[in-house]
Amino acid sequence: MKRWIFLAGLLIWAAGAVVVCELRKVDVPLSPAALLYLVADTEQELTRMPVSFTRMSDEEEIRIGNELARVYGRNQERGDTPEIGIIERHLTRIGEPVAVNAHRRLPYKFHYIPDSYFVNAFALPGGHVFVGGGLLALMDSEDELAAVLGHEIEHIDHYDCSERVQREQALRKIPLGGLFEIPIEVFEAGYSKDQELQADRDGTKLAVKAGYSANGAMRMFETLARLFRESQSRAKTPQQELSRVAEQTLEGYFRSHPLPSERIAQVRKLIADEGWAARPERDLAIAYIFWTDKAQNALTANKYAEAEQSAAQSLKLRPDQPKALLILAQARFAQANFNGEADAFRKILEIDKTSHPEIITAYAHALAAADQRSAPAQFQDWVRTVDGDKPREIAVAEAGLALINGATDAPRRLESELSASSNASAPLQLGDLAWWEYLAGNYSVAAEWFRSAQQLRPTEGKLVIGLSWSLIEMRRYADALGVLAASGYEPRNYPEMEMATAVARWQAQEKEQAMVNFNTAVAGQPEWDNANWVRALYSPLVARTIQEMQAERERRKKEKSHST
Repeated sequence: MKRWIFLAGLLIWAAGAVVVCELRKVDVPLSPAALLYLVADTEQELTRMPVSFTRMSDEEEIRIGNELARVYGRNQERGDTPEIGIIERHLTRIGEPVAVNAHRRLPYKFHYIPDSYFVNAFALPGGHVFVGGGLLALMDSEDELAAVLGHEIEHIDHYDCSERVQREQALRKIPLGGLFEIPIEVFEAGYSKDQELQADRDGTKLAVKAGYSANGAMRMFETLARLFRESQSRAKTPQQELSRVAEQTLEGYFRSHPLPSERIAQVRKLIADEGWAARPERDLAIAYIFWTDKAQNALTANKYAEAEQSAAQSLKLRPDQPKALLILAQARFAQANFNGEADAFRKILEIDKTSHPEIITAYAHALAAADQRSAPAQFQDWVRTVDGDKPREIAVAEAGLALINGATDAPRRLESELSASSNASAPLQLGDLAWWEYLAGNYSVAAEWFRSAQQLRPTEGKLVIGLSWSLIEMRRYADALGVLAASGYEPRNYPEMEMATAVARWQAQEKEQAMVNFNTAVAGQPEWDNANWVRALYSPLVARTIQEMQAERERRKKEKSHST
């Protein structure tokens, strides 16, 4: 009787526990980490259960892996860029020698995930290894990359990936032919602690046998240890600012893998036990791609000094990069370093001999902003290196540089040629010539030429802005505002148009609205707060008006602070 009472009480307690669990709501934010947590926890539980599967054949594993890789590649938004091809070829160049000493002879293939927030790597059954852009960006040696690839190869070599497929088949009750429906996150999640540590050990051995330093694995884990500490403290350093998406990926990674400190200790012991001699690490040959990406991200965030530093580091690793040079030029331009800007533009023109109309124009303007008197001679020094037919932009720049130094004949002749030309580029070239007239102080001529060019290309932003600046100089503020309003520009996308609106309204005594436009322009393009930058590029009227609006902004700030 007592036994039945005890059993009934136990059932009532269990039922109550279920009810309480159902009623208690758990607030879990939706994130990519959620599935990783689930898979990692499930894996840890399943590894405690006896595995009764019969291993699939290598042929079946390869077939399933190929299908999974195909589906994943189809679903992944990556685009086709030269950098992706360069990186994947490099992964293959490092990965194939590492895979040679694996026990299983499988057709290993290496893939790149161009996602700067994906700080992870994973393997699929049959030989597919994927490495995320976020993880590659943390590396600076080939040895680190070899250790990561070796780790993932060992997950395949030790049947970890194929066993996970079989567990998914059992859990989902689906035939092998339907396994392509398995979410890729199942493979992104880690394995059991023992499996991860074994992959560390054997993957490091594979890398060492291929000629790489075991210190690569050590340094990779040290980097992960730093990120682990940052993820715990939520601290961020200027060098490694991680977005919330990257944080979620890392949280899933650290939850599903052994602590970095434990992995470092194991590699140290392995080095000692194996008696491996120290080997120098080799620089990561593709690191320049990620430094260029960092530079572009910093430039987009208006962090110009950081963008310049990252671009310079990329060019130190590989000097012949027009993309990194362009970022360097733009970062220097934003800091009013016009000599440095001109130097970067000239290097682009020397590396790539094909026509670059915008770069030619920008190079001439950078020279003029740096030193108006010496600009024509420096430009001619480059022109003499150009072979064959010279693009029209060279003639426009030559005429413009002569104009700001007092010669007026060449621009007038060139304007007649451009106005009569049926070439699709002629309106833009006429607009470039009109801007040189603006810089020379010939505002009515500039306005006339801008208007002619705009009639042919009415929505071209550079023509709209050039015309509006010219009209402001002619004190035709209402006309300038009308031109800007008709363009339908978005302030956040065109800070220069917003500043032109601010200057026109300030001069028209619409000062309240002018300050709104001014603050929006500065927020979108901080260069407007640099007096040297403004004076080098715009008229004295614009420089003086912006200085007045800056003073008004500071006055309002002080007034607000005193009132509070």
